[in-house]
Amino acid sequence: MARARPPGLSLADEPKASDKPGNLAAWIAEHEIAEVECIVPDMNGVQRGKVLPAAKFLSGVKDGTLRIPGSVFSVTITGEYPDGIGHIVPVTDPDHVMVPDPSTICEAPGFKTRTAYVIADAFDRNGAAVGFAPRMILKRVLQLYADKGWRPIIAPEVEFYLVSRNTDPDFPLLPPIGRSGRPETASQPYGLEALNEFEDIIEHIYENCEQAGLDIDTMIHESGAAQLEVNFLHGDPLRLADEVLLFKRIVRQVALEHDVYATFLAKPMSNQPGSAMHIHQSVLDIGNGKNIFSRADGRDSVAFRSYIAGLARLLPQVTPMFAPNVNSFRRMRPDSDAPINVQWGADNRSCGLRVPVSNAANRRIENRLPGADSNPYLAIASSLVCGYIGMIDRMLPPKSIEGNAYTRARTLPRSLETALDRFRSCRPVRALLGDEFFEIFYAIKESELENYQSVISSWEREHLLLRV
Repeated sequence: MARARPPGLSLADEPKASDKPGNLAAWIAEHEIAEVECIVPDMNGVQRGKVLPAAKFLSGVKDGTLRIPGSVFSVTITGEYPDGIGHIVPVTDPDHVMVPDPSTICEAPGFKTRTAYVIADAFDRNGAAVGFAPRMILKRVLQLYADKGWRPIIAPEVEFYLVSRNTDPDFPLLPPIGRSGRPETASQPYGLEALNEFEDIIEHIYENCEQAGLDIDTMIHESGAAQLEVNFLHGDPLRLADEVLLFKRIVRQVALEHDVYATFLAKPMSNQPGSAMHIHQSVLDIGNGKNIFSRADGRDSVAFRSYIAGLARLLPQVTPMFAPNVNSFRRMRPDSDAPINVQWGADNRSCGLRVPVSNAANRRIENRLPGADSNPYLAIASSLVCGYIGMIDRMLPPKSIEGNAYTRARTLPRSLETALDRFRSCRPVRALLGDEFFEIFYAIKESELENYQSVISSWEREHLLLRV
């Protein structure tokens, strides 16, 4: 089935398959790569694709024969396919062509055979980009900015937990044993000795990230037991979404080599803080390279205020894009290091939207709402598109606050069910991201929700079995 070609996103705008083998072939030869993993991120940020011998990969790029079923963009986290989207993803499940992005190729650490990762976009048989694919959704948002002469800059901060191996899903997760031979039992935010408990794992993560060319910056110990946070250097949103995608995989693989699990689940343990993916963001003028969030006198610009207004008004309506799972909403609780509303304020971490201390050139807003479990392409796209709409519509923000934002009313949904109802009817964002994306994403999340709601929890057996 032919799809409508999204504005600014066509095969003609991408490097032709015939143009790519030279660059890719030279890189593969230089790095003595024997196998290539061609990766396509799905709606949940799960990496799907194919592993090919390097020679076969290059011939497939040249001939345009790297194919993958279009249904990869409609699979749920449990490996099923939702109903009701046959008009978008036909039951015949035709192939799409994977077109690798040469800028994403990098060494894949940890394999016995020299392997490379490369991230690909998908195109249908008519040469149209699959516009509802998460990576294309982010590209579409970046094109909106480019059309206005703007260039967004972001810097993600990703939190995760190390936990003991757990093969029984009914058994709660536990912190792992550190170098001292003991697990952490109390909060150790920014604790250096606590960080040293996992020095071998951390060093291994840094080494593998360096081998893969990921621009990670500092790593700290967060508030939870064996909870870590890594900061990425600021830069292009698409490149950083690619890096976060690969970072998650590298961290999980390293953890397994050290006989522990690494999890990006938003709330893996009931008695510990959740894990977030905070997104710092600013916007530059492409013409002069200046930050449009600051005026010439160094004060906040009108664009900055309108950007914040767009975030405050629209992010609660597209929550599933940055809190995509039933577990995501367990993280958003009062006084839990996670926001419950979209209040904003200067250097105020109780707010969902924080303005860090900075000079005029580095003025930015930190979106503290996304969970670490979110698809990085969609979480970043949701934030940028809401800010874009705010600037285009010249929205006015609510008054900034000082003090505890947890005392203010909750404006974020309490559950995935409520969030999906809001998401489906968010017309301003839907108009820019497309009906197909909204319908497929909603169907996937609704299917996952129904799957979850069919499970009888241990809490129900514990408290209701013999009492009701």
